[in-house]
Amino acid sequence: MLHLRMITPYAVTDRVVELIGEVVGTTHLVVLPGAARDPEGDLVLVDVAREAADELLAELRALGIAETGSIAVEDIDLSISRRADEAEEEAPGEAADAVIWEQLAESTHEESTLTITYGAFMVVATMIAACGVVLDNAILIVGAMAVGPEFGPLAGICTGLVQRAPKLAWRSALALVVGFAAAIAATTVFSLAMDALGLFHHEMLDRPRPNTSFIWQPDPFSFVVAVLAGVAGMLSLTSARAGALVGVAISVTTVPAGANAAVALSYGDVGQMWGSAEQLLLNLLGIVVSGSLTLIGWKLLWRTQHGRMLRPPGAPHGGSRR
Repeated sequence: MLHLRMITPYAVTDRVVELIGEVVGTTHLVVLPGAARDPEGDLVLVDVAREAADELLAELRALGIAETGSIAVEDIDLSISRRADEAEEEAPGEAADAVIWEQLAESTHEESTLTITYGAFMVVATMIAACGVVLDNAILIVGAMAVGPEFGPLAGICTGLVQRAPKLAWRSALALVVGFAAAIAATTVFSLAMDALGLFHHEMLDRPRPNTSFIWQPDPFSFVVAVLAGVAGMLSLTSARAGALVGVAISVTTVPAGANAAVALSYGDVGQMWGSAEQLLLNLLGIVVSGSLTLIGWKLLWRTQHGRMLRPPGAPHGGSRR
């Protein structure tokens, strides 16, 4: 269940209450007339099943409440209520399969914004990966892949394309490009400094590296894995199972490819540099394509549930099927 807290202008409160009654899966409705002070209005509280939340939020935005009042959404970790159980049963589908597009857009907006923290994570992850490729250490490669924050902008691009939000897609693409460019440039300087200290050697890059040579030698499996990772990543975001994103992050060779390109660039090894760049672009493309298609599939699926989200005229409200 989700908890909605709304400040509604006096003139639309009655319509908001009616709308809540028309959408299935709602319960625990509370209206406090005149309770809000900034902005002025009524305070409306309601719990809604996750499956029906996107439908209700879309209707509320259509009333202009986001501009004239406010809508806050919170997850309910525990709800001990028979009415809540009935509301969840009334809403079609399963909560784990529900996509709340407003929440997805907000989370990807935060994760895809070009910030100092985002850039620092990108640089640090790429430097860790650089140590991994030079030492042929798979553990360092996996660690760098887990630290890298690049899936946020990739998810933002997918969401922006599917939701037709060009600003989100452009901002995410900018964060991705600038982030990788800064990380590769910084790692190139880092590689030169490590070479000056005698910790990196050109021979270390040229010698056989069975654990990490795949990073600069892309093949069809690279694209296949990227496609599967894009699907898994978007499913993780839409189902609010953030833990699965760690698995996605360590499945795709993006940050390590950028790191290998940087080290190869510092030694003038054009072959490895272009091979790493090809690996990087192939993986990014695979994730964007499959992630976007996954979101389109979810959108079409839940569109078929649109009519089932509305309560039949005259049907009793309260979450009961009886």
